[in-house]
Amino acid sequence: MPLVISALKEKKGENRVSLTPDVVSKLNKKKFKVVIEKGAGQGAFYSDEDYTAAGAELGTHLAALKADIVTTVYRPIDSDLERLKKGQTLIGMLNPFSAQELFTKIASAGVNTLSFELLPRTVSRAQNMDANSSQKSIAGYKAVLMAANAYPEYFPMMMTAAGTARPAKVLVIGAAVAGLQAIGTAHRLGAVVSGYDIREDARDQIESLAAKALISSVQVKDENGYARALNDDERKAQQAELEGFIKENDVIITTAQVPGQKPPVVVSKKAVEAAKAGTVFVDLGSSDLGGNVEGSKPETTVTTKNGAIIIGAGDLPSQIAKSASDMYSKNIENTINYIVKDEKLSLDLSDDVLKDLVATSNGEISSAFLRRRYGLSAKEETKKEEV
Repeated sequence: MPLVISALKEKKGENRVSLTPDVVSKLNKKKFKVVIEKGAGQGAFYSDEDYTAAGAELGTHLAALKADIVTTVYRPIDSDLERLKKGQTLIGMLNPFSAQELFTKIASAGVNTLSFELLPRTVSRAQNMDANSSQKSIAGYKAVLMAANAYPEYFPMMMTAAGTARPAKVLVIGAAVAGLQAIGTAHRLGAVVSGYDIREDARDQIESLAAKALISSVQVKDENGYARALNDDERKAQQAELEGFIKENDVIITTAQVPGQKPPVVVSKKAVEAAKAGTVFVDLGSSDLGGNVEGSKPETTVTTKNGAIIIGAGDLPSQIAKSASDMYSKNIENTINYIVKDEKLSLDLSDDVLKDLVATSNGEISSAFLRRRYGLSAKEETKKEEV
């Protein structure tokens, strides 16, 4: 019997879908059976007819939950997780960091889970599975469009019969995936762009996008040479440094996020209050746990007493659902191709990608990274599971 792969319809408000018709067609050619929950692609402008034409079978929510491999964008509700059985595999952005009790329960039920937040980004062959990067790139792009829409002046320099309008000055804080996409997009819209980061290594990437690199004087690295979280004194020094940069810019986009944890505050209340009227802040780190900009509220636009505009960005990839779904679905497809060998699921936990990506398997929390986050002891041996 062929393995059955399904896509669930996401919760209300999430427009993306985990499998697109194009990927369904490719999976069918590899002899997988694909079940799509009815209406799953509607928010991404994919109809049920598109899926049946691609070879999928339409099913109910419960039917989709019975597949061998269940795919999703975000973690399903708890009652759905309880319906999963031993040997099933769930793939998605499952946010396991603050859900130890839940994932322990899932593991005990014998359910395999692969959470994209755990994917090791330093392994080159994992790049085509990197859903975090594909979705953050879209968020960085959309953030600039939101900023341009809110900014009360032109973004590019404009020469008219009535005079010349100067270009907007944009500061992007954080030069990882979302930040670099924001820098590139702002430049394409004609703004004068600067990129700020605490890593000296980011300088070349920022400058390659025709932006000015502002590298923090607060240089911190861990024992492996990577940037680490700042302590309170270092954070205050960074905030003070950024206050001067913020005054010189019209648009500030912040991108610092820590999965499952409170995002760092990089723009202080003092910096917001010192900003001139019409300054736009777009906070990609804004969530129920906090934000990068003091005073930001998730999915809300706040105008301060001094006329600054703070946009607490919501789930921006969901707002560009079709492109986001296309990219995410390819991440899913590449992941399935990686873990299915000879028509059987094979989770080799000695593999340097799967040892972190696989959150639960063999009845336990198996991800080395997640075990460290949960404070569990390291696994003594690796195991391979085949279905």
